[in-house]
Amino acid sequence: MTSERQTDYLVIGSGIAGLYFALEASEHGTVTIVTKKKSHDTNTNLAQGGIAAVMGDDDSLEEHVADTLKVGEGLCKRDVVEGVVEEGPAHVRKLAQLGVDFARNASGDFDLGREGGHNKRRVAHYQDATGHAIQMALLDAVAKNDKITLLENHIAVDLLSMEKYGGESACFGAYVLNNDTSEIFSIIARATVLASGGAGKVYIYTSNPDVATGDGMAMAYRIGAQVSNMEFVQFHPTVLYHPHAKSFLISETLRGEGGILRLEDGAKFMDEYHELSSLGPRDVVARAIDNELKKSGSDSVFLDMTHLDEHFVRERFPTIAKRCRALGSDIAKDPIPVVPAAHYQCGGVVCDKTGQTTIRNLFAIGETSSTGLHGACRLASNSLLEGVVYGARAAEAVRDCELVRPGQVAPWQTGKATDSNDAIVVALNWEEVRRFMWSYVGIVRSDKRLQRATRRIELLRQEIGEYYWDFKVTSDIIELRNLALVAHLIVESAKRRKESRGLHYTLDYLEKDESLLHDTVLHQSSGPPA
Repeated sequence: MTSERQTDYLVIGSGIAGLYFALEASEHGTVTIVTKKKSHDTNTNLAQGGIAAVMGDDDSLEEHVADTLKVGEGLCKRDVVEGVVEEGPAHVRKLAQLGVDFARNASGDFDLGREGGHNKRRVAHYQDATGHAIQMALLDAVAKNDKITLLENHIAVDLLSMEKYGGESACFGAYVLNNDTSEIFSIIARATVLASGGAGKVYIYTSNPDVATGDGMAMAYRIGAQVSNMEFVQFHPTVLYHPHAKSFLISETLRGEGGILRLEDGAKFMDEYHELSSLGPRDVVARAIDNELKKSGSDSVFLDMTHLDEHFVRERFPTIAKRCRALGSDIAKDPIPVVPAAHYQCGGVVCDKTGQTTIRNLFAIGETSSTGLHGACRLASNSLLEGVVYGARAAEAVRDCELVRPGQVAPWQTGKATDSNDAIVVALNWEEVRRFMWSYVGIVRSDKRLQRATRRIELLRQEIGEYYWDFKVTSDIIELRNLALVAHLIVESAKRRKESRGLHYTLDYLEKDESLLHDTVLHQSSGPPA
């Protein structure tokens, strides 16, 4: 018999948004955090650059808002941007109080960095490992909080929906798989918070960790929640090109400190693409690099720091310097070979200013959500900012959630499913999804490529669905099922946007179409069954 557990608030994911929510919400309820692997296996932990907020005397809220709107290419919601930017500085200071050792200058003020798309230095950071510093500080605070339970090596299988019991559209928790024991049990909660991050693993080349399989987006869609703007996948322009690097990110802050993008022959090229040259927005820089690589046939372009002070470069970027040194190069003396890779999902589960989705008692925060902050392209380092702002807002909003649940929750049914003896199917399908998404739904798209992707994803989802129901559930098949659904959502969204805007660039519609200046919204009735 499947066991049942109770909590006030269930959080799926242990990155900055989920942990910050848990700490805030624990002031008025019990919190259970479910995370797939170790608690630090998150995109947050890998974030290098920092968190954007107006902290300097030469900056203003209006300028941060303007930079965000400009990069978002018309699809940001101004009121959302203004609210997040206004609330951000206080949360950065709170992170510092929680133990995040942000870099300081001689006066004791925040030593702010600059990244692509920003016209001022406004990125609070800890060297080039800001995400790790934040992750560890938040986990330390969570560990000391007796109202928070953190379950590692647990993966959510599906959300619990009242509609399955003939009731209203409401969520009351999730079925959860214990990866260590293979037990599936239900966690019942007044509010369920999706903070499971993005979906970078839908592409073969990504800066994301293996856990980024779009689980929250897929689960929310399956119970009828709206998702939007899934076509806007941000490709980070500079990921280390090396056979043993596993898509190691080269932070945008290197360019913010004077790094120059060059071709193999040493020539600068970004002046031809954007007024900010190497510090242009990510979509522009990623497309420029992609174009130059296709023109030249080269394997990579190069990020050059060799004209800067050697001591400064190594001290400012110790994590990157250490990684490159282990692979045989010195970033202060050798140009760094870089290529673009999938990095951030600007779309996600539709939510309001508190994180409330279109399903009662279901919230989405962080990269899982679509808040209106990022629009068609995310401004660098606004992601960690969004995580804390919406984590805090959602924590306040869930106070008012009343438990809506059936009298008896159906236990997880294995039915006639057996243990898999054909796991190679999962591995092959995983590989195929990621490769055709890179080739057909990547940095540059076309109608023909999207049609090819449509045919492949339909066949694969059918095959994956049969496998899912025939065999006992494992974390691998759960992730593959979610990954394939997210791929479908990205393809469907891209097909509907017949223009080039922000991160969505198509050879068949090279110009913006003002009639399409709206979100691309999908839900169960707008596409094939999940």
